[in-house]
Order: sequence, then C-alpha cells, then structure tokens
Amino acid sequence: MSGSRTPESALDVGGDSFTSSREEDAADGIQHSHRMLSFSDALLSIIATVMILPVTHTEISPEQPFDKGVQKLLATRIAVYLMTFLIVTVAWAAHTRLFQVVAKIDDTLALLNLACMMTITFLPFTFSLMVTFPEVPLGIFLFCVCVITIGAVQALIVVYAFHFPHLLNPQIEHCAHRALYRQHILGIILRGPALCFAAAGFSLFFYPASYLLMAMVIFLPYFSKAASWCRGRLVGPPELPAPSVEFFTFDLHEPLSKERVEAFSDGVYAIVATLLILDICEDNVPDAKDVREKFQGSLVAALSVYGPHFLAYFGSFATVGLLWFAHHSLFLHIRKATQSMGLLNTLSLAFVGGLPLAYQQTSAFAQQPRDELESVRVSCAIIFFASIFQFAIWTTALLHERETLQPSARFGGREHAFMFAKLALYPCASLLAFASTCFLSRFSTAIFHLMQIAVPFAFLLLRLLVRLALAVLRALRGLRLPEPGGEDDSRAPLLPAAC
Repeated sequence: MSGSRTPESALDVGGDSFTSSREEDAADGIQHSHRMLSFSDALLSIIATVMILPVTHTEISPEQPFDKGVQKLLATRIAVYLMTFLIVTVAWAAHTRLFQVVAKIDDTLALLNLACMMTITFLPFTFSLMVTFPEVPLGIFLFCVCVITIGAVQALIVVYAFHFPHLLNPQIEHCAHRALYRQHILGIILRGPALCFAAAGFSLFFYPASYLLMAMVIFLPYFSKAASWCRGRLVGPPELPAPSVEFFTFDLHEPLSKERVEAFSDGVYAIVATLLILDICEDNVPDAKDVREKFQGSLVAALSVYGPHFLAYFGSFATVGLLWFAHHSLFLHIRKATQSMGLLNTLSLAFVGGLPLAYQQTSAFAQQPRDELESVRVSCAIIFFASIFQFAIWTTALLHERETLQPSARFGGREHAFMFAKLALYPCASLLAFASTCFLSRFSTAIFHLMQIAVPFAFLLLRLLVRLALAVLRALRGLRLPEPGGEDDSRAPLLPAAC
C-alpha cells in the first residue's frame, strides 16, 4: 500500500500524468470507487425493492373475507414496509455521500464495503420477521442490530480512509483540517445507528417506541436542518468558518446529484418490473400430472385457467413501464434535484415498490371474486400515490424553476403543458377509477382493466391531445401562442421533444 501523495502529484491530472497516475494506482492495488459505487447502488435498489415480498405473499385464503382484520393486517405490513424502504434509502444516501469523501479504494476498503453490503442484504429477512411477528421484539431487535452494524462498518471505512489520506477526495487530502472533517463525518454517520441502538433497547420492553425511533432515522436530516434554522433565528447565523475549511461538506440534508438519483430510481423500476414475472414463473406453470389428468394433455387448456394472472401481469408491467417513462421524462427536464425533490422521489419509489402487491391483488380476482372491489381500490391507491409524488416533484421544481428546470419545461416553455399532462395522467386515471368503483361497484374489475388499457393509448396520443386542447383554449380565450422561432422559443434548449 502506498503512502500519502504530495499535493503536486494529486493535482496533476492532465494528459500523460493522469494516465501514469492511474497506472501507479493499479500497481499499488488502488482503484477509483466508481465501479464499486455502481455495484452498491444496484444492490441497495434491489434490497429496498424486495422488501415488498413479505407483504405480497400475505396468505389470505379464498374463504376468508376481506374484512377489517385483513385490512388491518395489510395496512400494518404496508406501513412497516414503507418505513423500512425509507430507512434503506437513507442508508443508500449515506453510502453515496461517504464515497464522495473516499475517492479511491484498496483491497481493505473493498472488503469493508462488501461486509456493509452483506449486512444490508440481511435486512429483508429481519423485515419478514417484523411483519410476520409484529409484537415479538426479535425482528425489530435484529433489524436495529443490522443498521448498527452498517453504521459501524461505514465508520471503519471513514477511519481507515483518513488514516491513508491518498484514498480521500483531493479536496480533503490536501486540507490541513482533515481531523475536523473526520470528526464531522463520523458524527453524522453514527446518528442513525445511535437511534437504532436506543430502538433495540426499547424493543425488549416497549416495542411501539422502537418503531418511533426507527422512523426518526428517516427524518433525522430534516430535523437537523429545522433545528439549525431555529437556532439561526434565535441566536443569529453561525460564525462562518475559515476559507480553508469550506472546501468540502458532508451533510445528510444536502441533495444528491441528479445522476445518482436517476441511477437508484432506474434500479428500483427495473427490479419491480422483474419481480412481477416471478410469481408467473412460480405459480402459473401447470403441473405435468394435472395437465394429463384434468386437461387431457392439453397445455393450452391448462394455461387458459391462468388467463386473469397473465392479464394482471401485462397490465401491471405496462403501469411500471409508463411510470418509469414519466419519471425519465421528468428528470430529462430537471437540471438539479433539491432536498425536497429527493424526498418526494423516495416516497414515489416506495409506492412503486408496492406495485407487485397491486399485481397480487388484481391477479386474485378469479379466486376471490367477492373481494375484487377492495383489491381494485388497493391497487388504485398504490398507483395514485406512486404517480402523485412524481407530480409533486414537478410542482416543487416549478417553485424554483430557474434553478431546477430546463428552460423548455418552465412556465411558457414549449414542453411545459405536455409535461403537466403527462405527469397528471396516472393520478387522474387512478383517482377516477377509484371514484367510479364507489358508484359502480359491480363493474369494479372492468373499470380497473379499462384504465390499464386506456392509459397506454392516452400516452401515445398525449402530445396530439395537448396540442388540440391548447388550440381550443386559444380559440376560446383569444390566447396567442408563440410562433416557432419566435422570442419565447429561444428560451428552450436544443433538446429533442419528449416521446
């Protein structure tokens, strides 16, 4: 392992010097952390998404009515799922910021990161214990122990990287205040594990307090920011640090880069789309003996029994795909993600992760026809919240449009009305389907399938419909739209029109 580099060698990143520096790092067993961070992003997005599996596999017999007891069971499991999903996203955000500090890794750091990832992969098992035995403290205790272990390993990574400064971000490596940075970063990393340590203690004699403390882990950055704001109001703004200390910041309430948010979000959407097919492969492949005895050897007849399952799969996959498409279009026009936009994106992803539950509910229509109304309403609610938080991201971005949005998506831009319609489509469709079941409960299944079929076609025709609507408004109200190539059109960047 090589020792610390001089400032001159670290800052020389041009041409042959940069190539020779990378060759020297490879010879010393040192590499940049980008690939490891991509691996960690993929793993964390998978872990966050598979948290929904214990909820989707809730066993409800066909003879059991969808009464208040079942509703309470599902509501409890969904609430615990949302909390644990958000805790995993907090761990992902902390991990991403940690490797903004640690720019390079060696074998020891790679193994420490693998230990951290191994502990994270154990979280779905502890979550399964929590939802299966909500009043038994062991599941909560093990979940908290995992979070404490993750924080301890991340603290070891910080201590190790600061012991070998050539692994650090160059801004910190050449700073005279590395000890202050290390103390600051360790203090932030260990806040969440400290709360989980208290939650583990409370789980042994008063488990509701444990859930409250774990929920505080999610909102701790926002509590910290609110406390700083109140302190500034009461005692005045804090004293500014010396210029040499302002090179780098590590705060959990700071927004992540747009690229990292997109990468994590794409991972969640991809895993959710993949999870939908697992139940098809597992539960809807006929048994060879049943095909011979019940269907006279006709595989087509045996598969026709599972028709509702395949219909639910294609409808659910289309929903996931179109929600991803709306998310992709939204972030195409976003220049910078703020803290509130990041929180809204996390909440949207949490409900996107619940779409396999919506698939389970709609695929069970044939087995539990008397409960189809409740299943349709659960599915509509999941789709509504997954999409309305996307719309909230757009609304929040409009409040600071000069900072967050591309010119074409701002008020008056050529893509503003189209993006508004695209992001409002699923919230309106799911809310309309939910409301329709209140008046036409007998046709709830038909209403839901009609929504699943109509929305993709509406996406295809959306740009034409928006142009027609704007033309009608112009004719009715005498509004004059800017001509192509006019003054307002110059505000838009050279971006291709969204599909």
